[in-house]
Amino acid sequence: MPKKSGITVVQNDKGEEVSTRLTSGWRVCIDYRKLNAITRNDHFSFPFIDQVLEKVSGHPFYCFLDGYSRYFQIEIVVEDQEKTTFTCPFGTYAYRRMSFGLWNAPATFQRCMLSIFSDMVERIMEVFMDDITVYGSTFDECLVNLEVVLNRCIEKDLVLNWEKCHFMIPQGIVLGHVISKKGIEVDKEKVELIVKLPSSTTVKGVRQFLGHAGFYRRFIKDFSKLARPLCELLVKDAKFVWDD
Repeated sequence: MPKKSGITVVQNDKGEEVSTRLTSGWRVCIDYRKLNAITRNDHFSFPFIDQVLEKVSGHPFYCFLDGYSRYFQIEIVVEDQEKTTFTCPFGTYAYRRMSFGLWNAPATFQRCMLSIFSDMVERIMEVFMDDITVYGSTFDECLVNLEVVLNRCIEKDLVLNWEKCHFMIPQGIVLGHVISKKGIEVDKEKVELIVKLPSSTTVKGVRQFLGHAGFYRRFIKDFSKLARPLCELLVKDAKFVWDD
């Protein structure tokens, strides 16, 4: 049996137990760093965000579906379950289903989703992890496409989180961007969060800010030139000076 991993329980955004849901406001986080260090990397190629956005934008009707509990929908083969062993004050346990924190969990899940919807992707829908976007050029077409996707979910026992699903609407959020018939736009709420970020005082802070701002670089003219002074602060032994 592999060395057992430790456990940390963190609170999610709401931090409360809701009686109408099967999940509480707490999420278990297992430290799988030692297991991940000896895990063979699954070099799966994820779709580029820009390409996904281009494919789903420009339609008048959308349905947005959300997979329930993401990784937990995939079973772990019995002989590998003991590798996920962890300890907590109540005893020693192992996962029967794939847990987040495992190195190859994202690749395994995305491959599974693409396998399920392989004949539909780029034709009537797109899928990125547990976010499914169904679209159509007319109301009736979108409704027909939705029926096809839902029937496939039933066929493959893919469970959806109905509280996070939206049906037959003109626009929605996909991978942090607003998509609609008009095309691709920024999510104003995320922009407001970036604007409210405090001035960076460390190299790590600058790197994080560039990551947030760079997410919307397609909308910022000459982004590379504007970000150059900040990028220069990331150079080794560079003097960190932040002023007006």
